[in-house]
Amino acid sequence: MPPRKDARRARGRSARQGQDRRGQDRQESAFRRLPYTRRNAWFFAAGLGVILIGYFCLAQPPVDGALSLTVAPILLVLGYCVLIPIALLLGGPDKKEKTEDTSDENMGG
Repeated sequence: MPPRKDARRARGRSARQGQDRRGQDRQESAFRRLPYTRRNAWFFAAGLGVILIGYFCLAQPPVDGALSLTVAPILLVLGYCVLIPIALLLGGPDKKEKTEDTSDENMGG
C-alpha cells in the first residue's frame, strides 16, 4: 500500500507543476498585447466612416450621376485601400525607442 501513496504524491506534484506552467503562460500572454493605440482606432473609425459615406453616395438615385460614378468609388477606395490599412499597419512608438530618444536629448552634445 505505501508505494501507491508515493505514486499519488508524485502525480499531485506533476499536476501542480502543470498548473504553474499554465499560470506562467497566462502571465506571458498578458505581456503580449496588440500594439494598437488610440491613433489606430481613429484611423479605423475614419476608414469605416468614409466607406459608409461611399456606399451612401453609391446608392443615390441617378445611377449615371457624378455622385455614383466618381465620388463613391473614390471614397470606397480611400476607405478600403488607404485608411483601413493605415489603421492596421501604423505602429506606435516602442518603449525602447522612447528611452533611446530621451537619452540622446539628455546628452547635450
